[in-house]
Amino acid sequence: MKFGYSDRVMELFRNPKNAGPMEDANVTAIAGSMACGDMLKMYLKIEDDPERIVKASFESYGCVANIATSSMITQMVEGKTIEEAKKIGFKDEVDALGGLPKIKYHCASLAVQALRIALSKWGVIKGEREVDETLTREILRGILDPVTDKDIVTAGVVRSLKIEGRLLEISLHIESEEAKEEILPAIDEAFEKMDVDIDIEEV
Repeated sequence: MKFGYSDRVMELFRNPKNAGPMEDANVTAIAGSMACGDMLKMYLKIEDDPERIVKASFESYGCVANIATSSMITQMVEGKTIEEAKKIGFKDEVDALGGLPKIKYHCASLAVQALRIALSKWGVIKGEREVDETLTREILRGILDPVTDKDIVTAGVVRSLKIEGRLLEISLHIESEEAKEEILPAIDEAFEKMDVDIDIEEV
């Protein structure tokens, strides 16, 4: 163990597998952590008959553990059916990494959170679930407010939501133009691949 990290963690940090964006992904997800400001974007390519994840990749903006856990989760889901991927949990990933320092457990949770969001979005894309307030807030929690370093839901940037079918009306209170320039594009990115219309009102 180096700095409390297993050999597997250090190996994936130095030589991450599946790193980088994926042009032919059909679902993506963004997750952010208030614990340390880490960010993760996951890309999945899913094929039908049977419904299976055939390729996964990630972009990570964070520490050693964030990079290693992001790399590991993409390796764990490749070749899995959707139902199999849904069963992957925090402990499965920590065990696969040979352990993590407790102070870095949130990184494994972040990777699993990104997977959960991606699979939920896939359900919407496939018409198997509706866009509701719970999912919308979960997606928005993946976006960090640069003013407070909290996600935009917890920070109070998101004031209200109204959902009518595929129309999402989001009311935001943004503190500065600089924050606005980061948050608005991030919202569009967070909902990419989903057939929804987003109407943002600033209050």
